[in-house]
Amino acid sequence: MERRTRKYVRTWRGALGVLLTGGVLLTGCSGASDGTEYSSADRRAAPAPAPAASGGAADNDGAKGADGSKKQDGLRESAPPDYLSTFALDVDTASYGYARRTLADGNLPEPATVRPEEFVNSFRQGYRRPAGNGFTVNVDGARAGADGWSLVRVGLAARAAPARDERPPAALTFVVDISGSMAEPGRLDLVKRSLGILTDELRDDDSVSLVTFSDEAKTLLPMTRLRDHRGRIRDRVDSMEPTDSTNVEAGIRRGYDEAVDGRVKGANNRVVLLSDALANTGETDAEAILERIDSARREYGITLFGVGVGSDYGDALMEQLTNKGDGHTTYIADETQARKVFVDQLPAHLELTARDAKAQVAFDPKTVEKFKLIGYEDRKVADEDFRNDRVDGGEVGPGHTVTALYAVHLRDGAFGHVATATVRWLDPRTRAPHEQTGAVGTEAIDGPLWGGDSKRLQVTAVAAYFAEALRGGRLPGAPGLGELASRADTLASGTEDDSVRKLATAIGRADRLKGGGDDNGSGGAPEGEMD
Repeated sequence: MERRTRKYVRTWRGALGVLLTGGVLLTGCSGASDGTEYSSADRRAAPAPAPAASGGAADNDGAKGADGSKKQDGLRESAPPDYLSTFALDVDTASYGYARRTLADGNLPEPATVRPEEFVNSFRQGYRRPAGNGFTVNVDGARAGADGWSLVRVGLAARAAPARDERPPAALTFVVDISGSMAEPGRLDLVKRSLGILTDELRDDDSVSLVTFSDEAKTLLPMTRLRDHRGRIRDRVDSMEPTDSTNVEAGIRRGYDEAVDGRVKGANNRVVLLSDALANTGETDAEAILERIDSARREYGITLFGVGVGSDYGDALMEQLTNKGDGHTTYIADETQARKVFVDQLPAHLELTARDAKAQVAFDPKTVEKFKLIGYEDRKVADEDFRNDRVDGGEVGPGHTVTALYAVHLRDGAFGHVATATVRWLDPRTRAPHEQTGAVGTEAIDGPLWGGDSKRLQVTAVAAYFAEALRGGRLPGAPGLGELASRADTLASGTEDDSVRKLATAIGRADRLKGGGDDNGSGGAPEGEMD
């Protein structure tokens, strides 16, 4: 369905420009209250989250108009504080992978390519999972160390990924960039190794087709069942060599034509784009490409998975394409990451358990003075569109978790209910709406962050603080990069998680490149939601 989220619109011409700035944190949590699930075709029957506060700071100079328009005395009414936060779910991780690659090359990532939610969602959270489609809702938090500030983590978990033999069959069309820029080590060579790994991992009843593009697009392999054709597929993959310029439009159009012509009934039909996404030839209006993706998605249910490669990577274009294609993006820099994507995470990339999923967090104005969502700037949804199922949300597969981290400033002496989180999604087959809720009170976020019981919450905080520092933001309670690296190193030992060790390494590299000395403050924002 057409995406109508409030987002920064990214355009690209030639070598494609980049995205957003801003700031807010997301993380997940495991010790939370789970609410009741609501399932009804009539969305009016589902209870709404706590309403936004109707009050706010009064204007002492005159009467107020409800719409903030000028009154007869020439004064303008102040809008009431907004205590609702609404966003489309996002399981992309490409921003973090690309940042690690850039830091390993001795450079700081461009702030516009850093999306905190993708840093946070790159790490395991340990949430309890539901038995069927849908989500568990987990809400927890801790004191952030700054005066009156806490972190509140909203964690959503889909059902566990099925065993290899239990998922539906897949029909995958690989659209591979073989332009000249893909000759750099770690691009086409890594794509070829990745496809070799995937060819070994797919089942006999899965099907694949292969399209390449440079200045033009070419079909190397029509949709083919793997059963007795793995050798043929490997031969086609091995034959790919880098050639000329990058005509993404030609590749996308040919790829979707092949996917439509070769679609398999009852299978997960998906286009997989493998590219550095540095378009420089062909259609210069991204909307033309997006229109082709959207029509195939609506008519045939064909979704798009983007896999980015390369030291110079068109992150903005890849995200824009996959958003339109009801898919998501990841980034691979080496064979280890390729195995993680194409082996460990394969079911989550192929199957959908929830369509158009959105979350809405209602903060209690009696206990919360102000709050800030970390990240998700380009996934924001108008509060009133939370239950409007014509407004696009995010797509989630089995094994996925989604974490949103908030910086929350409590009122002095606050006690009791802090926030209620609600997730709404559509069944991927019937499109029936469902909801699930969870809530958190002051007692659940009163403990200290560092040294607290939840190491995963601490990892989430480190990832979010790191992302915000890379894009030049300031978050309350955030330590400098040197201390963050030390805390990540300690957490890596405590969790025995190699991905956290790599996070510590990335933070240390960023600290050296920045020269140390990051400073963070809380600012003096008014009540309600902070920009």
